[in-house]
Amino acid sequence: MFQGKIAVITGGAQGIGKAIAEAFRAEGAKVCIIDQQSNDYFVGDLADQAVLEAFAAKVLADHGHVDYLIHNAPPLMRGLDQCSYEDFNYALRVGVTAPFYLTKLFAPHFAPGAAIVNLSSSRDRMSQPQTESYTAAKGGIAALTHALAVSLAGRVRVNSISPGWIDTDYTVYEGPDAIQQPVGRVGNPMDIAHMALFLCSDKAGFITGENICIDGGMTRQMIYHNDCGWKLERTEAP
Repeated sequence: MFQGKIAVITGGAQGIGKAIAEAFRAEGAKVCIIDQQSNDYFVGDLADQAVLEAFAAKVLADHGHVDYLIHNAPPLMRGLDQCSYEDFNYALRVGVTAPFYLTKLFAPHFAPGAAIVNLSSSRDRMSQPQTESYTAAKGGIAALTHALAVSLAGRVRVNSISPGWIDTDYTVYEGPDAIQQPVGRVGNPMDIAHMALFLCSDKAGFITGENICIDGGMTRQMIYHNDCGWKLERTEAP
């Protein structure tokens, strides 16, 4: 389906990014990865402007254009109690600034029919305590998605995916961890990779500016105390 196409994937050496990279390779694409972890293309820190520029220059020197750009690299997750000013800004540089700047660097070089897929999170609409840096970055890239879709209208389609609980070790969960999800299981990286392939394909040619939540229905299930077998229990401080 993507024979000879050029797919650029950030954070592609492990987890969801690795699954996406392998899925594109299986469909015939040439994959260019940037990750801090060891990989066969480019090792570097996405928070560093010079690294982004060097990576983009290498991709263009090697291939001359980009067909698909997947912004997957995860930002730092720290919360109100422990996240410093520097930590918070680092999370935003990886999670929002890098996707913006790489898109800007590649903007003159997108091939006809190009697509961008941003990885947001279901945390763009819900939170656990002490996750501010990650949640802010994921909310930022969700909003960046529709902004880029409008700016690149007619040239590049831009969409985002918001994964829920995705176990990158492909663990099969049973009991409450599974049945709390309306689909009855925890997600795995291929659930996200399949959507990334679809959004880059011609089958998604009428979709742009969208944020698609893949979370087994978790964010759609409304639960109150004593509903669906759930009971709120709060331990009072001594």
